[in-house]
Amino acid sequence: MILLGLTGGIGSGKSTVSAMLAGLGAVIIDADAIVKELQEPGQPLLRELADEFGDSILRGDGSLDRLALASVAFADKEKVAALNKIVHPAVGKEMNRRLEEQRATDNVVVLDIPLLAENPREGLCGVIVVDVPVDTAVTRLMEQRGFSEEDARARIANQASREKRIAIADRVVDNSGTLEDLRVQVAELWEWIVTLPPASPDAGRQVPRIDDSPGS
Repeated sequence: MILLGLTGGIGSGKSTVSAMLAGLGAVIIDADAIVKELQEPGQPLLRELADEFGDSILRGDGSLDRLALASVAFADKEKVAALNKIVHPAVGKEMNRRLEEQRATDNVVVLDIPLLAENPREGLCGVIVVDVPVDTAVTRLMEQRGFSEEDARARIANQASREKRIAIADRVVDNSGTLEDLRVQVAELWEWIVTLPPASPDAGRQVPRIDDSPGS
């Protein structure tokens, strides 16, 4: 198994790069997709979120209103921390389960993690960062996902900076150009990926954080 990390700020187009890699044969373990699965009606995680942030984050049919959750949960750092405390452990557990299923394979496996810079993984064969200027990301979030400018900038501010993400990158994909520009970069990226040596048997484990230590 060749194991890679893929990350990028919100609005960077990371999901587009992920889909292109999947089209080339990669197995994608997508943190955002797992979050959505775990937030479906009837899932314990959704109830936890409603208990923490109020039933106003739920639509009439009981499903999650993601924009409503974002407007509440990203209002300040304490609420962001509360959101992360609920979501991250559940998502990490499911990602780890899917990763274990791939360990004995020869697949190219991509851990698609928006917050990889904040929550690193050990032993990756490489880290890919999808990068765009902040203003470009804000515009895309407003035009494509219906965010207000204030909400978009708040979400971006609560993630690692561009500089911090680029600092962990083995390869940076510049997604400020056209879709064709992006395809060319991803094709070149794939040529690099398939030359990488396999990951170690325990690669991909989450790096323990100081605030996760016993007694903290």
